[in-house]
Amino acid sequence: MNPTLKIHRDVDVMEHSPLLRGMVLALRYADEHGGIGLTKSDAVNRKFVHWAAAAFRWPGHTSEDLFIVNKVLNEHDFFPLWPLRSLLHHFKLVRRYKGTLRATALGRSLAADPAKFFDMVAPIYLYRFVHDEYMRDGEDQGVQGNWHIFLNLIDTEVRQGCRLERLIETLYGMPANDAYDMHYSNVRSAFTVNVIRPLSWLGLLREEPESGRMLSDGTYYKTPLWSACLHLETRSPPKLRLVH
Repeated sequence: MNPTLKIHRDVDVMEHSPLLRGMVLALRYADEHGGIGLTKSDAVNRKFVHWAAAAFRWPGHTSEDLFIVNKVLNEHDFFPLWPLRSLLHHFKLVRRYKGTLRATALGRSLAADPAKFFDMVAPIYLYRFVHDEYMRDGEDQGVQGNWHIFLNLIDTEVRQGCRLERLIETLYGMPANDAYDMHYSNVRSAFTVNVIRPLSWLGLLREEPESGRMLSDGTYYKTPLWSACLHLETRSPPKLRLVH
Protein backbone atom coordinates (compact mmCIF):
# COMPACT_ATOMS: atom_id res chain seq x y z
CA MET A 1 0.00 0.00 0.00
CA ASN A 2 1.36 3.41 -0.93
CA PRO A 3 2.03 5.96 1.83
CA THR A 4 -0.88 8.31 2.52
CA LEU A 5 -0.70 11.72 0.85
CA LYS A 6 -3.02 14.12 2.66
CA ILE A 7 -2.36 17.54 4.16
CA HIS A 8 -2.69 17.40 7.94
CA ARG A 9 -1.38 20.81 9.00
CA ASP A 10 -1.23 24.37 7.71
CA VAL A 11 1.10 24.81 4.74
CA ASP A 12 1.16 27.17 1.76
CA VAL A 13 0.35 24.72 -1.03
CA MET A 14 0.37 27.39 -3.72
CA GLU A 15 3.87 28.50 -2.78
CA HIS A 16 5.47 25.06 -2.70
CA SER A 17 3.67 23.01 -5.38
CA PRO A 18 4.32 24.05 -9.00
CA LEU A 19 1.72 21.55 -10.24
CA LEU A 20 -1.05 22.67 -7.92
CA ARG A 21 -0.21 26.34 -8.46
CA GLY A 22 -0.35 25.86 -12.22
CA MET A 23 -3.67 24.03 -12.10
CA VAL A 24 -5.28 26.65 -9.86
CA LEU A 25 -4.00 29.56 -11.94
CA ALA A 26 -5.08 27.88 -15.20
CA LEU A 27 -8.61 27.40 -13.85
CA ARG A 28 -8.76 30.99 -12.64
CA TYR A 29 -7.51 32.21 -16.02
CA ALA A 30 -10.19 30.19 -17.81
CA ASP A 31 -12.86 31.65 -15.54
CA GLU A 32 -11.67 35.24 -15.88
CA HIS A 33 -10.96 35.25 -19.63
CA GLY A 34 -13.93 33.32 -20.99
CA GLY A 35 -11.86 30.17 -21.39
CA ILE A 36 -8.39 29.13 -22.52
CA GLY A 37 -8.11 29.47 -26.28
CA LEU A 38 -7.46 26.34 -28.33
CA THR A 39 -5.81 26.01 -31.72
CA LYS A 40 -7.26 23.93 -34.56
CA SER A 41 -5.04 21.05 -33.41
CA ASP A 42 -6.55 21.28 -29.88
CA ALA A 43 -3.40 22.74 -28.28
CA VAL A 44 -3.75 25.70 -25.93
CA ASN A 45 -2.91 28.90 -27.77
CA ARG A 46 0.29 30.94 -27.54
CA LYS A 47 -1.39 33.73 -25.61
CA PHE A 48 -2.10 31.35 -22.75
CA VAL A 49 1.29 29.60 -22.93
CA HIS A 50 3.14 32.93 -22.72
CA TRP A 51 0.98 33.99 -19.80
CA ALA A 52 1.40 30.63 -18.02
CA ALA A 53 5.18 30.61 -18.39
CA ALA A 54 5.31 33.92 -16.54
CA ALA A 55 2.54 33.26 -14.01
CA PHE A 56 3.28 29.67 -12.96
CA ARG A 57 6.89 30.33 -11.79
CA TRP A 58 7.68 26.69 -12.59
CA PRO A 59 11.32 25.92 -11.64
CA GLY A 60 13.34 25.23 -14.76
CA HIS A 61 10.44 26.33 -16.98
CA THR A 62 10.08 30.06 -16.33
CA SER A 63 9.74 32.59 -19.14
CA GLU A 64 13.43 33.36 -18.79
CA ASP A 65 14.33 29.68 -19.15
CA LEU A 66 12.03 29.01 -22.10
CA PHE A 67 12.81 32.09 -24.17
CA ILE A 68 16.50 31.20 -24.15
CA VAL A 69 15.72 28.54 -26.76
CA ASN A 70 12.36 29.70 -28.17
CA LYS A 71 11.24 32.91 -29.89
CA VAL A 72 7.59 32.03 -29.28
CA LEU A 73 6.04 29.43 -26.99
CA ASN A 74 3.61 26.76 -28.10
CA GLU A 75 2.05 24.19 -25.75
CA HIS A 76 4.75 21.57 -26.41
CA ASP A 77 7.48 24.11 -25.56
CA PHE A 78 6.19 24.41 -21.99
CA PHE A 79 6.49 20.76 -21.05
CA PRO A 80 4.75 20.87 -17.62
CA LEU A 81 1.51 21.73 -19.44
CA TRP A 82 1.38 18.05 -20.45
CA PRO A 83 0.66 16.59 -16.97
CA LEU A 84 -1.23 19.71 -15.91
CA ARG A 85 -3.68 19.54 -18.78
CA SER A 86 -3.99 15.74 -18.53
CA LEU A 87 -5.01 16.05 -14.88
CA LEU A 88 -7.48 18.87 -15.55
CA HIS A 89 -9.22 16.65 -18.10
CA HIS A 90 -8.96 13.50 -15.95
CA PHE A 91 -10.75 15.12 -13.03
CA LYS A 92 -13.25 16.87 -15.34
CA LEU A 93 -12.18 20.30 -14.13
CA VAL A 94 -12.33 21.75 -17.65
CA ARG A 95 -14.55 21.16 -20.68
CA ARG A 96 -14.23 22.08 -24.33
CA TYR A 97 -16.63 24.76 -25.53
CA LYS A 98 -16.49 26.65 -28.85
CA GLY A 99 -12.74 26.51 -29.30
CA THR A 100 -11.88 27.06 -25.66
CA LEU A 101 -11.32 25.19 -22.41
CA ARG A 102 -13.80 26.36 -19.78
CA ALA A 103 -13.57 25.70 -16.05
CA THR A 104 -16.34 23.43 -14.76
CA ALA A 105 -18.21 24.08 -11.52
CA LEU A 106 -15.99 21.50 -9.80
CA GLY A 107 -12.89 23.18 -11.21
CA ARG A 108 -13.94 26.59 -9.90
CA SER A 109 -14.75 25.12 -6.49
CA LEU A 110 -11.39 23.38 -6.12
CA ALA A 111 -9.44 26.39 -7.38
CA ALA A 112 -10.82 28.24 -4.36
CA ASP A 113 -9.58 25.56 -1.94
CA PRO A 114 -5.95 24.63 -2.81
CA ALA A 115 -5.47 22.26 0.16
CA LYS A 116 -8.53 20.20 -0.77
CA PHE A 117 -7.42 20.34 -4.42
CA PHE A 118 -3.97 19.02 -3.49
CA ASP A 119 -5.42 16.12 -1.48
CA MET A 120 -7.41 15.01 -4.53
CA VAL A 121 -4.67 15.44 -7.13
CA ALA A 122 -1.51 14.37 -5.27
CA PRO A 123 -2.06 10.59 -4.87
CA ILE A 124 -3.39 10.21 -8.41
CA TYR A 125 -0.53 12.16 -9.93
CA LEU A 126 2.26 10.57 -7.89
CA TYR A 127 1.07 6.96 -7.78
CA ARG A 128 -1.01 6.44 -10.94
CA PHE A 129 0.11 8.94 -13.55
CA VAL A 130 2.45 7.69 -16.31
CA HIS A 131 5.33 10.13 -15.74
CA ASP A 132 7.38 9.19 -18.79
CA GLU A 133 5.82 10.84 -21.82
CA TYR A 134 7.20 8.08 -24.06
CA MET A 135 5.53 5.27 -22.11
CA ARG A 136 2.03 3.96 -22.49
CA ASP A 137 -0.21 3.15 -19.55
CA GLY A 138 0.64 -0.33 -18.25
CA GLU A 139 4.13 -0.49 -19.75
CA ASP A 140 7.19 -1.17 -17.61
CA GLN A 141 8.59 2.25 -16.71
CA GLY A 142 12.06 0.87 -16.00
CA VAL A 143 12.23 1.70 -12.29
CA GLN A 144 12.87 -1.09 -9.80
CA GLY A 145 11.30 -0.46 -6.44
CA ASN A 146 8.06 1.04 -5.20
CA TRP A 147 6.87 4.28 -3.65
CA HIS A 148 7.04 2.87 -0.14
CA ILE A 149 10.78 2.26 -0.59
CA PHE A 150 11.46 5.46 -2.54
CA LEU A 151 9.74 7.81 -0.09
CA ASN A 152 11.24 6.27 3.05
CA LEU A 153 14.70 6.34 1.49
CA ILE A 154 14.39 9.96 0.38
CA ASP A 155 12.93 10.95 3.76
CA THR A 156 16.12 9.68 5.42
CA GLU A 157 18.71 10.78 2.86
CA VAL A 158 17.41 14.26 2.06
CA ARG A 159 17.19 15.58 5.63
CA GLN A 160 20.27 17.76 5.14
CA GLY A 161 20.13 17.83 1.34
CA CYS A 162 21.17 15.07 -1.03
CA ARG A 163 22.37 14.71 -4.61
CA LEU A 164 20.82 12.31 -7.10
CA GLU A 165 24.01 10.22 -7.29
CA ARG A 166 23.77 9.50 -3.57
CA LEU A 167 20.17 8.31 -3.83
CA ILE A 168 20.98 5.96 -6.70
CA GLU A 169 24.02 4.53 -4.94
CA THR A 170 22.08 3.98 -1.70
CA LEU A 171 19.05 2.50 -3.45
CA TYR A 172 20.69 0.39 -6.13
CA GLY A 173 24.31 0.03 -5.01
CA MET A 174 25.52 1.76 -8.16
CA PRO A 175 28.18 4.43 -7.57
CA ALA A 176 28.67 7.15 -10.16
CA ASN A 177 31.93 7.31 -12.07
CA ASP A 178 33.49 9.50 -14.74
CA ALA A 179 33.30 6.83 -17.46
CA TYR A 180 30.07 6.55 -19.47
CA ASP A 181 27.96 3.59 -18.34
CA MET A 182 24.81 3.01 -20.39
CA HIS A 183 23.14 0.88 -17.71
CA TYR A 184 23.80 3.47 -15.00
CA SER A 185 22.60 6.22 -17.34
CA ASN A 186 19.34 4.36 -18.01
CA VAL A 187 18.73 3.72 -14.31
CA ARG A 188 19.47 7.34 -13.47
CA SER A 189 17.19 8.65 -16.21
CA ALA A 190 14.29 6.37 -15.24
CA PHE A 191 14.63 7.29 -11.55
CA THR A 192 14.73 10.99 -12.37
CA VAL A 193 11.71 10.95 -14.69
CA ASN A 194 9.53 8.63 -12.62
CA VAL A 195 10.47 9.54 -9.04
CA ILE A 196 12.46 12.76 -8.58
CA ARG A 197 10.70 14.92 -11.17
CA PRO A 198 7.16 14.04 -10.00
CA LEU A 199 8.11 14.73 -6.37
CA SER A 200 9.60 18.07 -7.40
CA TRP A 201 6.67 19.07 -9.60
CA LEU A 202 4.20 18.08 -6.90
CA GLY A 203 6.18 20.28 -4.52
CA LEU A 204 7.55 17.78 -2.01
CA LEU A 205 11.15 18.29 -3.12
CA ARG A 206 13.02 21.33 -4.36
CA GLU A 207 16.31 21.39 -6.23
CA GLU A 208 19.05 23.86 -5.46
CA PRO A 209 21.15 24.02 -8.65
CA GLU A 210 24.91 23.91 -8.44
CA SER A 211 26.27 27.42 -8.87
CA GLY A 212 27.68 28.09 -12.32
CA ARG A 213 26.67 24.73 -13.81
CA MET A 214 23.37 25.04 -15.65
CA LEU A 215 23.11 21.46 -16.90
CA SER A 216 24.32 19.64 -13.80
CA ASP A 217 22.06 18.16 -11.13
CA GLY A 218 21.80 20.15 -7.95
CA THR A 219 21.10 19.18 -4.36
CA TYR A 220 17.58 18.14 -3.38
CA TYR A 221 15.83 19.26 -0.20
CA LYS A 222 12.44 18.49 1.29
CA THR A 223 9.91 21.33 1.26
CA PRO A 224 7.44 22.03 4.09
CA LEU A 225 4.85 20.10 2.05
CA TRP A 226 6.79 16.87 2.62
CA SER A 227 6.14 16.66 6.34
CA ALA A 228 2.75 18.36 6.04
CA CYS A 229 1.22 15.66 3.83
CA LEU A 230 3.27 12.44 3.99
CA HIS A 231 2.78 9.71 6.59
CA LEU A 232 5.88 7.47 6.57
CA GLU A 233 7.35 4.69 8.66
CA THR A 234 10.34 5.58 10.81
CA ARG A 235 12.64 2.78 9.80
CA SER A 236 15.49 2.32 7.37
CA PRO A 237 14.23 1.23 3.94
CA PRO A 238 15.72 -1.87 2.34
CA LYS A 239 18.23 -1.46 -0.45
CA LEU A 240 17.74 -2.83 -3.93
CA ARG A 241 20.46 -4.43 -5.98
CA LEU A 242 20.11 -4.40 -9.74
CA VAL A 243 21.57 -7.28 -11.72
CA HIS A 244 24.24 -6.02 -14.15
